[in-house]
Amino acid sequence: MAKQTKNQKALAAKLGDNMKLYGVDEALQTLRDVKVTKFDETIEVAMNLGVDPRHADQMVRGMVSLPAGTGKTVRVAVFAKGDKAAEALAAGADKVGAEDLMEDMQAGNLDYDRVIATPDMMGVVGRLGKLLGPKGLMPNPKLGTVTPNVTQAVKDAKGGQIEFRVEKQGIIHAGIGKMSFSDADLKTNFSAFVDAIVKAKPSGAKGKYVRKISLSSSMGPGLKIDTTEIAGA
Repeated sequence: MAKQTKNQKALAAKLGDNMKLYGVDEALQTLRDVKVTKFDETIEVAMNLGVDPRHADQMVRGMVSLPAGTGKTVRVAVFAKGDKAAEALAAGADKVGAEDLMEDMQAGNLDYDRVIATPDMMGVVGRLGKLLGPKGLMPNPKLGTVTPNVTQAVKDAKGGQIEFRVEKQGIIHAGIGKMSFSDADLKTNFSAFVDAIVKAKPSGAKGKYVRKISLSSSMGPGLKIDTTEIAGA
């Protein structure tokens, strides 16, 4: 059995029982107490769901706006022409274009967190499926990223809207803010994220839907949350 480092021993002593269930307030305070890094870590939530996403009626996917934002700078590219292109730029998009943007992405310039397109541009965007699809960037009307209202879509993306999608193992995770956020802001974001997942419960889900929830920081431990606190879980 590998020996624990001094930091690991100190962390274990601080945490005590690793089977403990935490309230959200206590979990956030504990993550602050055990922080050893100097950078502003991301606070992350992970949820184990009682679904098998290999079945279409058990897929959990959608968008949620975090009221306090994410603390991240979100880079947004928009496929649009004419007045819609001007609207996207005015709303704060980082890159706007049509065939020229497609060629730029084909050349390897894919440093974006969100790609949005007007419906008339999907013929162009469709050629990028093999590039954007694996990165989770392909515009999708169900997620609001194929829309004529590019102004709102860009503002949502810049203002704290995040996408969620269940993984093969039935896990959904997302960053809900930075350690520098207040507890109130992190709790508000946590509630918004969990509520969105609960409301997105698919028709094919059987048995207990939300099985486990944990909170962690970028370099910190995962703390199990008492799901009896969560409405609808």
